[in-house]
Amino acid sequence: MSEAEKTAQEPSQEFKYPLDTEREPSVTHHKLGQLSYTATVGMLPLKNEFGETEAGVFYMAYTKDGVKIPKDRPLMFSFNGGPGSASVWLHLGAVGPKRVKLLPDGSMPEPPYELIDNPEGWLEDTDLVFIDPVGTGLSRPAKKDGGKKYWSLEGDVESIAEFIRLYITRHERWSSPLYLVGESYGTTRAAGLSGKLISQGIALKGIVLVSSILNFQTARFNKGNDLPFQLFLPTFAATAWYHKQLPGDRSLQDVVQEATEFAGGDYMVALSKGDQLPEKERARIIKRLANLTGLSADYLESTDLRINIHRFCKELLRKEKRTVGRLDSRFKGIDASAAAEHPEHDPSSSSILPVFTAGINDYLRRTLKWETDVPYYVFNPGELWKNWTYGDNGAGYPDTSEALRQALSKNPHMKVFVASGYYDLATPFYATEFTLAHMGLDPTLRENISAAYYEAGHMMYIHEGCLAQLKKDVSKFLSGS
Repeated sequence: MSEAEKTAQEPSQEFKYPLDTEREPSVTHHKLGQLSYTATVGMLPLKNEFGETEAGVFYMAYTKDGVKIPKDRPLMFSFNGGPGSASVWLHLGAVGPKRVKLLPDGSMPEPPYELIDNPEGWLEDTDLVFIDPVGTGLSRPAKKDGGKKYWSLEGDVESIAEFIRLYITRHERWSSPLYLVGESYGTTRAAGLSGKLISQGIALKGIVLVSSILNFQTARFNKGNDLPFQLFLPTFAATAWYHKQLPGDRSLQDVVQEATEFAGGDYMVALSKGDQLPEKERARIIKRLANLTGLSADYLESTDLRINIHRFCKELLRKEKRTVGRLDSRFKGIDASAAAEHPEHDPSSSSILPVFTAGINDYLRRTLKWETDVPYYVFNPGELWKNWTYGDNGAGYPDTSEALRQALSKNPHMKVFVASGYYDLATPFYATEFTLAHMGLDPTLRENISAAYYEAGHMMYIHEGCLAQLKKDVSKFLSGS
């Protein structure tokens, strides 16, 4: 017997990824106030051209009971970001019929944690499908190394587009008004999907972008790229105002307006001059920066007028031996060393991760009746990140704003709503404004995009007041679009 024949007869040592694509969906029935709805939890297969299953995409869907004509009921697909994040944040934070119970400001309550009805959810206005991209939640590739096909900007967009096509086909929703909602990298995905879907003949009615990043040049603090220093400044100012580090008696709106005008004017010009900036002008810029950021003139001089986000999070409250959050700069953190250059963790992320993790694991098994021992990856534990690539976009700065522009050009009926938090240091609101203003959108299409701002961070909905306002704003958007 040849070595090849021996190998063929030996049991495969290949790691088997747990897939439930052949399992029947779990269907349960619920009520939210007077609203009766059905929850369907399942796994859809992604197959190659030979009909072989290459991955399973896990989803959780909610449909209003009593609707018989699909065109009478909108359908919204929801996903989060990362890349590498499951859909849990929007699902149990804002959009779904249940949400995790946090303290009113969004901070961590004392365990054990609780899941409660969410009257501020969006099910009243639209049916909902929460998608976990391959490698997140319970979604998995079929084989070891099979995830590499999906762990890129292009592969990710293609896989979610295929899931949407398959879902609306199996559930007979081709005639429904279709919407997307994405958060963080999910907005990158949503913009890319808008272009991909319209090229496949699937026209969207609207897109909701929560804490948007479409052009990564706005957020990469690389040498020679001064754009982030300019675009993060208004959020630095809002953060310093919140923590009472600014002189004078100014409102948040006054501080934000002043910082935005300065960032787009004198500060931008000063950065562009580099080493050619005259000393007198340099001193004037440093004084304005200190007045807007709460940082000392000496510190700003040492940064060469360029404030890196991670250094800012460590420096602002260094005298108090505290850091500020990246996802939500209202939050304070405690590090082992106040002398370090960067925070050792993001307090805004650390505060909510256990609550959402416990919430989704309990909810899936006990309420939605999807029992499994497979771990639910709120964040991919490392394999996705290790293999993720932006493809050709990675040679420069990934940017899907052009895909969104093309989609709007091909489908001028599509509307876009953008939600931003003043205290978001991951995807700052001014960076979003800059991206939208530089899309090259035809003037006749500019009114297709609307925006709203919230006094919270990246996940503005964890703040109870912002959750209610977001619900009102999205309801208005859905009825108007």
